[in-house]
Amino acid sequence: MKSVKVLVSNDLCFDQRVRKTCEVLEESGLEIELIGRKLSSSPAIERTYKTTRFGLVFQSGALFYAALNLRMFFYLLPRKIDMIWANDLDTLLPAYLVSRIKGCRLVYDSHEYFTEAAGLTGRRFQKGVWLSIEKFIFPKLKHVITVNESIASIYRKAYGVPVHVMRNTPQLNTVVETSMVDNFKHPLLILQGAFMDKDRGVIETLHAMQELTECHLLLIGAGEEWELAHTLVDDLHIADRVTILPRQPYNVLAQYTRMADVGLSLDKGMHFNYYYSLPNKIFDYMHAGTPVVASPLPEVKYVIETSQIGEVVTSWEPQDIAYAVRRILRKGKSHYAEKLELASKRYNWEEESKVIGEILLKADS
Repeated sequence: MKSVKVLVSNDLCFDQRVRKTCEVLEESGLEIELIGRKLSSSPAIERTYKTTRFGLVFQSGALFYAALNLRMFFYLLPRKIDMIWANDLDTLLPAYLVSRIKGCRLVYDSHEYFTEAAGLTGRRFQKGVWLSIEKFIFPKLKHVITVNESIASIYRKAYGVPVHVMRNTPQLNTVVETSMVDNFKHPLLILQGAFMDKDRGVIETLHAMQELTECHLLLIGAGEEWELAHTLVDDLHIADRVTILPRQPYNVLAQYTRMADVGLSLDKGMHFNYYYSLPNKIFDYMHAGTPVVASPLPEVKYVIETSQIGEVVTSWEPQDIAYAVRRILRKGKSHYAEKLELASKRYNWEEESKVIGEILLKADS
């Protein structure tokens, strides 16, 4: 059985794209090992394939990335490997070096426009290091995947290599009815995100709740702005109309999403990585049958307007967000039901993951 090592820089627990990718690879008859990091707060995980998590002394910054890359390199080097699947630029260097030494296949899955991420804005040295790694390796790659056409076009133009698009969509029929009790006041809005960091629209949403006095907001996730929300709801006097929950297992999150009358995706295009993003929550709302109010980012706007599954805001002002929400509420959730169902049949993991099969065929040829 051929062996595939899948590399990530996270703790394996909440990365749905990687989990789904590993399942497809396993169903293709490959022996999978998923390799990442372990945090003190990392819960136990159970998968049908092998998982390995490194406990590292450094938890962030340059020393963390150096330690992670060295551990991955020396872990991979003595092992039998037929293919390495590197997720994002922060795992690509050890994957590339080992693939050259051992002569095995390498697939690079870029989940974002990494060198234009918010964390690198204004940090010329750090950005330069990552960009140097990208420029050194990318032109030599034969199998590249990314999350949308905008980012794929940028990479094709910059490096002259083919880039496949595989959107991070849910699997069909993953949202099932449960006995979860809906005790929320309606109309119910939801804003979810595993990483609610700066410029993800949380602050703007909370200010819009001052306008939307008839609504209740469900805020689920983690991150800088999620933490700030706990204080801000009191300052804005909306604490009685906002429920803040930590990140939830995907199947639980999907139930909350289905309860909502409107799903919010208000990421701001302050960095090129955000500007060209296509947030997972757009598709989570779609598959849960929940119409969407979204920011006017190019990839997001295209999906919302061509599928007719919600409203695109004209700005991040509270009045504009409230106006878009109320347009959906006036029409009612049932107005969007058929279009949401049709969109979910177009944008789903069963369709998107066909790219993996194409790459596996090319790798074997």
